[in-house]
Amino acid sequence: MPLHPSVEERLRRLAPDQRAAATAPPGPVLCVAPAGSGKTTTLVARIAWLVATGIPPGRVCAVTFNKRAADELKERVTKALEPLGGEGPAAEDDREGVRVRTFHALGREILVDAGQSVDGLVDRGALLRELDGDLSAADMRRLDDGFSRLKLDLAVDTPALAREVEEAEARGDPAGPIVRAFLRYESALAARGGLDFDDLVRRAISALESDPGLLSRWRRRCSELLVDEVQDVDRSQLRLALLLAAPDNRIFLVGDDDQTIYAWRLADVRRVLDLAALLPGLRRVDLVTNYRCPPVVVERSVRLVEHNRERFAKRIRAGPASTGRLFLLPDPGDDVARARRLLAEWPAPPGQTRAVLARTNAELAPYAAVALERGLAYRAADDGLLLDDDAIDDLLDAVSTQGAPGGAALSLLERLVVARGTAGHDHSRAAASLLAWAPRHRSAAELRAAIAEARTLRAAIRRDDAPLHLATAHATKGLEFDHVAVVGMDDGRFPSRRTLDESDDPFRAMEEERRLAYVAWTRARRSLTLVYDPDAPSPFLVEAFSPGELAEAAGQRGARHSQ
Repeated sequence: MPLHPSVEERLRRLAPDQRAAATAPPGPVLCVAPAGSGKTTTLVARIAWLVATGIPPGRVCAVTFNKRAADELKERVTKALEPLGGEGPAAEDDREGVRVRTFHALGREILVDAGQSVDGLVDRGALLRELDGDLSAADMRRLDDGFSRLKLDLAVDTPALAREVEEAEARGDPAGPIVRAFLRYESALAARGGLDFDDLVRRAISALESDPGLLSRWRRRCSELLVDEVQDVDRSQLRLALLLAAPDNRIFLVGDDDQTIYAWRLADVRRVLDLAALLPGLRRVDLVTNYRCPPVVVERSVRLVEHNRERFAKRIRAGPASTGRLFLLPDPGDDVARARRLLAEWPAPPGQTRAVLARTNAELAPYAAVALERGLAYRAADDGLLLDDDAIDDLLDAVSTQGAPGGAALSLLERLVVARGTAGHDHSRAAASLLAWAPRHRSAAELRAAIAEARTLRAAIRRDDAPLHLATAHATKGLEFDHVAVVGMDDGRFPSRRTLDESDDPFRAMEEERRLAYVAWTRARRSLTLVYDPDAPSPFLVEAFSPGELAEAAGQRGARHSQ
């Protein structure tokens, strides 16, 4: 049948590889979409093509990883389908439109259809604090990750686990702290008749598997199932998708194994690499062009990630019209000195965006502090400064109480880093944050006044529309900026030595760190700057650049400093 003219035009605008993916025959399809390759454009074209070829919109469901991505996809799908009669993504109670959902929203909708209450959705963090008010932020994250692993990755049966623990402890074999905390948490959750975020997917699977009528309805509503960012799914999310797609398996999965960076959220690159074993007849279509990044950035980022063993063999090239530059910026100074030099020397063309990306939030603190010094508006979900944290006030009180005449504020805070660090991770981070401010102040009183002033200034210049973005590499996946500086590309910092040391599988942790660097580098549209210690460069720089290139960069930087 002839396609609607708007869809014909949309397909004509696609590159051949994008068009091949968008119009792939029915059946299981994996679209491998590297950074900057037009993944969302291809996904929207696929949905428009399905509807234009006669698939009822109410039989099409697109599932993505987070709300931000779902909102963007929903908006673009709506616009794409308007010429076809306005059959865009519909409200939750409308069964006739294309569904665009996160996995959790889809799970919630399935549970409501099954007649199960979802009104008692409990905030896990709030309940954990209620059960144990002394939990540090680090303990909270550890429990949150552990609980999700038990629920989603291991899919434990809570009553069965409770029986096993009871029997084991009767034999004198106590359960681990995370398992004990989990059972206590689940008991409190059950007493409230509630469920948490992870339960939306977990219970939706159970409802579908136990109710053939429910499963039939949802398989009809997901006759054409599209899964965005498939590399990010956990075991339960993939199980839900495959359950809905069976038995016809008209499922379109799009993502990139090289951008699997959320192991702590239970993503696993092997899950993507092994899809063909789960979906017989899986057709793989590769997008091959990075249209976002300058050619030199594409070349070096690909050279880096090709050191990984757990990845698809693939070809990635730069777009034909791409221009831009890559700068190696060796800087042996401390973090504050580095931040001052970068933000002073880094061009800020009007109307263009800049991003400072770091491995951790704590590494962003000097850049936020310098932005405040220079009055540079910036945006950040977490700038690492902790200025509003109660731990900051605790330490300021301790400085004042113990007395710190003259220039003693810095030495006293240095002692507090050790003393408070043994008492809890939160105080250690707060002390490290204060150390970014202490050197410029002669007394505790001056330091307290400076912090108060910084809080006021920060409230004025930290805003969502600022052209300077401070973020971790994890937080910017899916985003792009005109100019990107990846800071702390030092041995031991990126890759994170702590992450490698704490990992049960350092080899696989190293590969994920390498993928994380690849993601950070490929956020750049016009220029990429890599800031590092020339005496201890990250092994990733050694992999992506020759010794001569690193030596030349160090020589040029030294010459500029001597002038």
